[in-house]
Amino acid sequence: MRKTLLASLALVLASSTAFAQNATGTASDNKIKIGILNDQSGVYADFGGKSSVEAAKMAIEEFGGKVLGMPIEIVDADHQNKPDIASNIARQWYDTEQVDAIMELTTSSVALAVQAVAKEKKKIDIVTGAATTDLTGKACSPYGFHWAYDTHALAVGTGGALVKQGGDSWFFLTADYAFGYSLEQQTGDFVKANGGTIAGSVRHPLSSTDFSSFLLQAQSSGAKVIGLANAGLDTSNAIKQAAEFGIVQGGQRLAALLFTLAEVHGLGLEAAQGLTLTEGYYWNRDDQSREFAKKFFERTNKMPNMIHTGTYSAVRQYLKAVEKAGTDETEAVAKAIHEMPVDDVFAQGGTVAKNGRMIHDMYLLQVKKPDESKEAWDYFDVLDTIPGKEAYMDPAKSGCDLVN
Repeated sequence: MRKTLLASLALVLASSTAFAQNATGTASDNKIKIGILNDQSGVYADFGGKSSVEAAKMAIEEFGGKVLGMPIEIVDADHQNKPDIASNIARQWYDTEQVDAIMELTTSSVALAVQAVAKEKKKIDIVTGAATTDLTGKACSPYGFHWAYDTHALAVGTGGALVKQGGDSWFFLTADYAFGYSLEQQTGDFVKANGGTIAGSVRHPLSSTDFSSFLLQAQSSGAKVIGLANAGLDTSNAIKQAAEFGIVQGGQRLAALLFTLAEVHGLGLEAAQGLTLTEGYYWNRDDQSREFAKKFFERTNKMPNMIHTGTYSAVRQYLKAVEKAGTDETEAVAKAIHEMPVDDVFAQGGTVAKNGRMIHDMYLLQVKKPDESKEAWDYFDVLDTIPGKEAYMDPAKSGCDLVN
């Protein structure tokens, strides 16, 4: 009789404990841990870098440093734009350091490598820094998400604007890796679909310092537009050297297909004026954007671009999904991310498609002339808003078998 009573009491206590855990939410190790993995010392350090880590911390602090009553931790690392280094860090984080989700992932080759690891490990990854549409296409994952922009959105924005303005012949100067190929293809397809032609292309290594031979080929092509299918310091250096060759003065236009506020700041308005570009966020767009940017500036001494603000949004949405799911279990959190609308400083009315693409508005921007800028970091005129349904590829046509 005594043994029966003790067994019954133990069962009641166990049930009560389980109920209490379910009421407050559960995590596999009593904490939520997020990794920010990006380029912190190379060609994309200003593009994302340590400033993306600060943006992630801002989202965590908004939650009071806790979700479901459990502490939120953050780790970060520099992948040096090398897929093998990034993959090794991701495996270590997932396998031994209890990291629940990896985010940012500047550089498309890196993002593809880490998303493959996350898929294998059944862990969450949210890409804000890389551009290739393969992340939500042939390399898609039920646990992978693509947040801030992609090559299709850039092609529709910048490429579309220049074709409409008469830039109907193009030559591409392309970074020689997955991102550059994707951006060239997406933009080229859009140009041709709208009656334009492609005069040719040339590929350059990542982190090039001498673009002279590439620019001479572009100049001699006679194309109306030279599409810079690169990013970060590569784009800035190409623009500087194009000025030395008098390319714009000679009547050709430069299309910076992935250029953000950070690179404009580094280049300066005198050199960047008149450039057309596409971003998913601009700090001086409205009061909400300005309020966030002021807080970000106080921490980083710079205004945020779409990578920084996109990282803030991704971390915030991940924590909201954990809160909704009541657990950090991957399947439950991924389901919640897919179901929840995205409404924050980065995106209003954003939705997440089955293939992981977060669909939101993009902005066509033009760099102001120096005498048009009214204050520090006031660099852009907003020419147009591109609705998400126009900016992003139809998920059903992306090549992702998750949507079939």
